Amino acid sequence: MGEQEVQRQAHEGGPGWGSPMFGPEIPYGFAPFIRDQRMLLIGAADEDGYLWSTIVDGEAGFADPVDERTVLIDALPAMGDPLRGAFESAQDIGVLALQPQTRRRIRMNGTAQREGDRLVMRTEQVLGNCPKYLQTRVVKQTSGSGGGQATVSGELSSAQQRWVHEADTFFIASLSPEHGADSSHRGGMPGFVKAVSPRKIVWPDYAGNQFYMTLGNMVLNPAIGLLFLDWESGHTLQLTGKGRIDWDPVNAQKYPGALRMVEFDITKVVQIDHASRLRWEFQGYSRTNPAAPPGS
Repeated sequence: MGEQEVQRQAHEGGPGWGSPMFGPEIPYGFAPFIRDQRMLLIGAADEDGYLWSTIVDGEAGFADPVDERTVLIDALPAMGDPLRGAFESAQDIGVLALQPQTRRRIRMNGTAQREGDRLVMRTEQVLGNCPKYLQTRVVKQTSGSGGGQATVSGELSSAQQRWVHEADTFFIASLSPEHGADSSHRGGMPGFVKAVSPRKIVWPDYAGNQFYMTLGNMVLNPAIGLLFLDWESGHTLQLTGKGRIDWDPVNAQKYPGALRMVEFDITKVVQIDHASRLRWEFQGYSRTNPAAPPGS
């Protein structure tokens, strides 16, 4: 398993450790939290097999757990989004329900299929996550209908490189051949993620829950997708490509708190203006964020 390989190289775990196992049922206490969400972060593959991370949003209740393993998501990705046409048939999906105002998050992995203008998800893994590295934000307004002009390229523009460098949060989609898709979060002080060239991004991997679901998936399948959200405008920057773990401790030492580094080679870039209708107001950084690397 990919998680076991990462644990081995990280010199963590021991007898009895292995790939994390979580139940397919949505715990009773999770249902009200899911219904309270204004956004979900989705990870899945497009029709060509490229991995993408994206956002869907709505009023509270747009995500509705109707039974212990079924979630109705009354939204689709914005027009021009690489995943807009996905889910015509049932396929793997990873969903992150993240609430920046409370710094709570829940991950749901399973399959989903489109029915009209909504997605019907069947859960296979459901788990709660700790609030580490989550910045606090609140919705200040909802604007427009969501979605605008999509700009597609093979590399980051100078403005998009600045966007990446200034980010304190991004989202990552991964997919294991055996365990399906996953959607996760990465956070830190601005400058923790760097566009070292128009087609390459690097970021530190900080101490987490030691499940290594994202890194484990990456070991088995290097295809991943990243999402950078402009919280104030609703613009999205989506990247697809391949990632790898850099185990060289010399490179990690350049980033306070880094256990290892992750490198990402970009295959395709999609920017959509006003893809999300939500406009967020920044409240504060997580107290668990390591310091920004020198020169940020």
